[in-house]
Amino acid sequence: MPVRLRAKHPGTRRLVAMTRRLLDESKLSAIATVSAGAQAHVNTAYFAWGPAFEIVWLSAPEARHSRNIRANPSAALAVYRSTQNWGDSDHGIQLFGTARELRGRDAVVAERLYAARFKAYEADLDAYRFYRFRPRRIKLFDEHALGGATFVTVAVGAGGRLRWVRTESYV
Repeated sequence: MPVRLRAKHPGTRRLVAMTRRLLDESKLSAIATVSAGAQAHVNTAYFAWGPAFEIVWLSAPEARHSRNIRANPSAALAVYRSTQNWGDSDHGIQLFGTARELRGRDAVVAERLYAARFKAYEADLDAYRFYRFRPRRIKLFDEHALGGATFVTVAVGAGGRLRWVRTESYV
């Protein structure tokens, strides 16, 4: 099945609204990292997100994905509702960028975002650290809004400004 590039795309406001909605719909993400030896690794983590579409999560610094991020900050995340049924109108979001462990004021800001999303969060988890992912590119998939098998890729600029890059259709 050939991939068709389409010139038609949603406007910026609609892209922003769609991105926010897709991030709000699930609290769990799959985080892909790369080891120093160029081996792929994936980890599942609860996440919160901020106004520039940055993603924050809590993790142990000695975990494989945390060590990978220290060695190579390149990362990708997938966010989707796991209760979707094959054949229904599906949706999800993929984000590509870099991640790092946070300290000081940045960690405090991340903790506020996280605590706002997860009311049961307790701040006495000393063995864990906050991590922040900053996307450079986002791929949106929302069959209800975009049509079947259609992906829209956007670039993420300063302050979380989104700019359409391409629309791909797999039908």
